[in-house]
Amino acid sequence: MSRAFIFPGQGSQAVGMGKELAENFVAAREVFQEVDEALSQKLSKLMWEGPQEDLTLTENAQPAIMAVSLAVSRTLEKQGGFKLADKATFVAGHSLGEYSALAAVGAFSLSDAARILKLRGQAMQRAVPVGEGAMAVLLGLDFEAAVEVAKEAAQGDVCTAANDNGGGQVVVSGAKAAVDRAIEIAKTKGAKRSMLLPVSAPFHCPLMQPAADEMAEALAGVTLNTPTVALVANVTASRVADADTIRKLLVEQVTGMVRWRESVLFMEAQGVTDYIELGAGKALAGMVKRIAAEPKLASIGTPADVETFLTSL
Repeated sequence: MSRAFIFPGQGSQAVGMGKELAENFVAAREVFQEVDEALSQKLSKLMWEGPQEDLTLTENAQPAIMAVSLAVSRTLEKQGGFKLADKATFVAGHSLGEYSALAAVGAFSLSDAARILKLRGQAMQRAVPVGEGAMAVLLGLDFEAAVEVAKEAAQGDVCTAANDNGGGQVVVSGAKAAVDRAIEIAKTKGAKRSMLLPVSAPFHCPLMQPAADEMAEALAGVTLNTPTVALVANVTASRVADADTIRKLLVEQVTGMVRWRESVLFMEAQGVTDYIELGAGKALAGMVKRIAAEPKLASIGTPADVETFLTSL
């Protein structure tokens, strides 16, 4: 058995997430307290009481999703003595989930991860004025076909593949007019469905370069240790364990594509059989199911999930 622990990205946020964990486990409570202190913000109160529209703001959603993932990870360690360093072959995360993965295996401190994700969310929002960029999901097209749709839709504007999520799900990102064109073009190319995503900025495309510049400066001032488990990086879909290389790839990730399909195929080729999603929601488990041949899947986000997982070992 070879395990990979995977960490969700933006879109997994929901009011109430992590509340049960905090109520049931001291380790989880301590994570949320540390994140609140690091940000000088009652983020946990927002996570548990809402409103949803404030939680969904990029600068709040990113550290909040990370906090839940780390609350689960720390709880597994404290409750079951389950150390990722001993039990995992790889860690991987979807976009911001990469920061969660790195914090879970000691590359970032929890406080630094919270602060840098807050900044990342703010920088991404600043990069493009609201309304000028957009993202859309194209369903039912393979990756190559979706890339061609984005190229045809660009017409002098930015429009590129942002997330290759596998199973015929590709997200395109760029200028609003170009993304609108991509939706219409995709219909003529056999897409089952194409629709705009409810996001406030066009992530993972060249329009995010100002945010990448901010992140390069921010990451240069943060301690980044060698992770105890190798990361499968979004932008290369391959193994990386060197701290300096990770720092560079995190900057590239802001404008680069999330190569999730290829990342899962890489892990599968390295012998990974079990994929355990730590944090809010079950989106990544669903993606892995559409990509890997016969994966064993678990999503851990509640006290019941924690107990079930630990008793299954």
